[in-house]
Amino acid sequence: MSCNYAEGLSKYENKGVLGVAEIFDTPELVEEKCEQLVKMMLASSHTVVHTGAGISTSAGIPDFRGPNGVWTLEEKGEKPAVNISFDDAVPTRTHMALKSLVASGHVQYIVSQNIDGLHLRSGLAREHLSELHGNMFLEVCTKCRRQYVRSSPAPTVGKKETGNICPGTSAERACRRGKLIDNILDWEHDLPENDLQLAFMHSAMADLNICLGTTLQIVPSGDLPLKNLKHGGRLVICNLQPTKHDKKSDLKISTYVDAVLERVAKRLGVEIPEYQREEDPTKRDTYSVQWNIDGKMVKTLEKRYDSTIKEKNLLKKRCSTSSIDQDREDLKRNNKKLKQEQPSNATNEGDLNS
Repeated sequence: MSCNYAEGLSKYENKGVLGVAEIFDTPELVEEKCEQLVKMMLASSHTVVHTGAGISTSAGIPDFRGPNGVWTLEEKGEKPAVNISFDDAVPTRTHMALKSLVASGHVQYIVSQNIDGLHLRSGLAREHLSELHGNMFLEVCTKCRRQYVRSSPAPTVGKKETGNICPGTSAERACRRGKLIDNILDWEHDLPENDLQLAFMHSAMADLNICLGTTLQIVPSGDLPLKNLKHGGRLVICNLQPTKHDKKSDLKISTYVDAVLERVAKRLGVEIPEYQREEDPTKRDTYSVQWNIDGKMVKTLEKRYDSTIKEKNLLKKRCSTSSIDQDREDLKRNNKKLKQEQPSNATNEGDLNS
């Protein structure tokens, strides 16, 4: 089904680097790195996870740039051998683990580039998720901007009219029969403002940004995990292929994301639940569930963001000043030591010039 999505997009030549070979850490190294990741998570008060197509491959949905990715094979005139429909796919162990890690307080926010709707279908609450490229299971009203959960994937991609009319009514405002469109971005579309704003603020505030199953090639999504680095934050990348930000990361794990999340959850004492159909909003009546971002939530986070970044910058300045003072003290001690070690019969400048 991701093939159908890709085919529905407009033609675009610059799809990034395709088909790079995958790399696997040894089992022993994976265990060691997962232990390091757990320690980082425990030390973090604000952890953000950035997810890409690689977290959905175990659900039968192909990625795009992997050795068997949709666009990699497209260049060869081929299609993936396995390509399950979005309807039939269910959230993976990674999706369900992330839902539990949010509930346990170990993860505060998730930023996703995926359009497959599996975060939504895992039961993850809207206030913990930014979907930067859209969601196949949503429709948006062109008038009131409400977002509605569908019981099946939208028939169109690229913000096109689906042929449906907004059913929206509320105590505050009724919609006057606005037309519904899919909310899947095409190449030329801007990212959704509220989703992007929340993703940026959470990423910059984070003590720890964790990237799962993404090569981080598409901007601005791929650069968001770096926003915390200038404030002293840390970056972890888990991906089978190299990414363009590997050198900036504090830790790179090269193995399947499901394996990493299972180990992390176990070490943190967090149970990974099975997918529950009754908790899947797409299994309810179409349009009975709204998937909106509350504007008040954005404003509240803006205030928290300003305060947090101010504190982080002040702390960084203090640490920097402390570091400079320490360097000065080290230099004084070193100079004093050199003077003490200087031979008593050493010549001075006058002797040399005589």
